[in-house]
Amino acid sequence: MGGAGGSVFRWSISVNVIYHLVHADYWRDLDPTAPYLPADFESDGFTHCTRGLDLLIQVANTYYRDVDGEFLLLEIVESLVSAEVKYEDGFPHIYGPLNRDAIVAIHKMPRHADGCFEAPVNPIKTSSPLVAAG
Repeated sequence: MGGAGGSVFRWSISVNVIYHLVHADYWRDLDPTAPYLPADFESDGFTHCTRGLDLLIQVANTYYRDVDGEFLLLEIVESLVSAEVKYEDGFPHIYGPLNRDAIVAIHKMPRHADGCFEAPVNPIKTSSPLVAAG
């Protein structure tokens, strides 16, 4: 515990992070002070999310590979979400507006020329000490 030859302790906080993919144009057109609702919320009744970047990349490549434009990845701390979060078929769904303070980082989603997505490296915005900026 300190002193000459002592150990250095590092503390980490374990948080349940879930991810949501949104088209950048849609995100930029929203009121930044209002809770977030995706474009398909009215028809689906919830916000689609995933756990784990590998699964997110699979979902992105399955559903959005052929959709032009830039996408953003919202990094969400599940325990900070005010609305109900239900796991259905292994996927977290947010049943209500997403409070912005639960979004702790926003990443640009890198894409290849063929439209395939890859995992982001660094967030373009962080708003919480729970998530490191790099």
